[in-house]
Amino acid sequence: MSVTVPHPAASPWAPLRHRVYRMLWIASIVSNIGSWMHEVGAGWLMTSLAPSPLMVALVQAATTAPTFLLALPAGALADIVDRRRYLIASQVWMMVVAGLLGALTLAGLTSAPLLLLFTFALGAGTAMMMPAWGAITPELVARSELPAAIGLNTIGMNVSRAVGPALAGLIVAASGPGMVFVLNALSFLAVIVALKNWQRPRQTSELPAERLAGAVRAGLRYARHAPELRAVLARGSAFFVFASASWALLPLIVRQELRSGPGTYGLFLACMGIGAIGGALLLPRLNIRLAQRDSVPLAHWWERGRGEGRDRIVAAATVLYALAMLALAHSGSVLAAGAAMVVTGLAWISVVSSLMTATQTALPGWVRARGLAFFWVVFTGGMAAGSALWGQVATWVGIPAALTLASAGAVVGIGATWRYRIGRHDVADLSPSVRWPTTMPADELGMDRGPVMVTVEYRIEPARIREFTQVMKKLRTIRRRDGAFMWELFDDIEDSGRMVECFMVESWLEHLRQHERVTVADRDVSDKARSFHIGEEPPKVTHLLAGNL
Repeated sequence: MSVTVPHPAASPWAPLRHRVYRMLWIASIVSNIGSWMHEVGAGWLMTSLAPSPLMVALVQAATTAPTFLLALPAGALADIVDRRRYLIASQVWMMVVAGLLGALTLAGLTSAPLLLLFTFALGAGTAMMMPAWGAITPELVARSELPAAIGLNTIGMNVSRAVGPALAGLIVAASGPGMVFVLNALSFLAVIVALKNWQRPRQTSELPAERLAGAVRAGLRYARHAPELRAVLARGSAFFVFASASWALLPLIVRQELRSGPGTYGLFLACMGIGAIGGALLLPRLNIRLAQRDSVPLAHWWERGRGEGRDRIVAAATVLYALAMLALAHSGSVLAAGAAMVVTGLAWISVVSSLMTATQTALPGWVRARGLAFFWVVFTGGMAAGSALWGQVATWVGIPAALTLASAGAVVGIGATWRYRIGRHDVADLSPSVRWPTTMPADELGMDRGPVMVTVEYRIEPARIREFTQVMKKLRTIRRRDGAFMWELFDDIEDSGRMVECFMVESWLEHLRQHERVTVADRDVSDKARSFHIGEEPPKVTHLLAGNL
C-alpha cells in the first residue's frame, strides 16, 4: 500500500509562510474579535431590554443552536459548490445582519425578540461558514504543516477571545452596544477582502454537481461506513460531554466556591487562554517526537504501529484535563484555581487540535466539509448536553462533587472508546486517483437510470481464499462508503476458486461519482485484491442496469 509519511513542520509558525493562509489567519482573528464583541454587546443589551435570566441565557442559545441544527447541510453545500464563493457569501450575510442590528440599536428600535432573531441569524451564518472554513485549511498549507495550522487557528481563537470581550466592555461603556454591532459588521470585511485575494484553483468535473439532499445522504453514508471518522467522533463524544463540566460550572466556582467576582472570572479565562496558546506551540514538536518514535520498531505494545502518536496525545491530554478539573474542584484559592485553568487550557487545546487534525487527515477532499460538519455537531452537541447534565448534577451533589464525577467520567471514557483508535490514517494518500475508467459514456445510458449492479469476477487459488477475503473486507468498506447500498462477495460452490464481488449503486450517475471519489489509498486496496487473481485476463467487470419496468 502506498503511503505518504508526513514529516511534521518543526516550527508551529511554519504555516504563516504561505501568503494566503497568513492573510486569512489574520483576517479571521479580526473577524473573531468582532464576534466576541457581539456576544458581550448582545448580552449586555438584553440585560436592559429584558433582564430575566432566561432571556439573557437565550442570547447564548441563539448563538450556538444554529451550529447544531445547520452544520450538516452547511457541510454538504461546502462540498458541492465553490468553497471560496460560498465563504464570501456567508461573510456578506453576517456583515449585513450585524450592520442592520447595529443601525436598529443606534436608532433605539431593537427589542428583545429582534435581538434574539438577529443573533440567531448571525449564528446561522457562523454555522454555514465553519465546515467550509475548516475544509480549506488543507488547501492552503502542506500536509506536514496541517497540525501546526490547526494549532495556529486555535491560537487565533484564544487571542480573539481575550481581546474581543475587553474591547467590547470599553466600547459599550463609552458608546453603547450599537457601536459594538457596527464594528462587528466591519470586521467581516477583513475576511471578505482576504478571500477575494485568494485565487483558488478551479475544481473540475465532467459530472453535474450533487444535489443538496443527495449530498447530505452521501455524507451520512460516508460517516456510517468510514471507521476512521467514526473513531474521531466516538473519542470526541467521550471527551466533550465530560470536559464541558469545567466550562459550565466555572462562573459558579468563582462566585460560590471562591467568593470572588467577575475580575477573577476574566482572569481564569485568561489563564486558560495562556495554557491553550502554550499547548498550541508545544504540539508540533510533540508530534515530531512521536512521529520519529513511530518510524522505527519499538518494544512496547503501546508504541507499535505508524501514526498512533495522535491517539496517545488525546489519551494523555484527557487524563491531564481530568486532573485539572479535580484540582479546580478542590483548589480552595484563586491562585491554585488559576494554575489549574492554565493546565486545563493546555490539555483542552491538545485534545481539540489533535481530534481536528485526525478528522482532516482522514477525509478526502470530496467529503471533507461534510466530515468536519459531523465533528462540529459532536462538539457543540456534546458541550451543550454536557453543560446541562453537569449543571443539574451540581444542583444535586454540589459543584466539587460534580467536577469530581466529570473527571472520573473523562478517564473512564478513554477506556470505553479505546478501540476507536485515531491517527492511524495520517499516512494514507487521500489524493484523487484518476485510474478507474468507465466502460461507457453516461449520456448513452441516462444519468439518473438505476439502480446499477456491478460484478467483478476473480479467480483465486483455493489456498489463498481466506487471505483474499480479508482484503475484500477493506474493499467492502470503500465501496459502501463511496456510494454502494449493497455489497456481497459470492463463492461459486460448483467452481472452487471462482469468487464474484457484487455491489449496487442507486444510479448510473452515482456509480460515475464512485469513480471520481477513488483515492490513491483506495486504489492500492483494489490493486491488492486484484493481485490475488490468477487468470490470464484481468478480473471480468460487468455493469447491469435495471430495466424500465
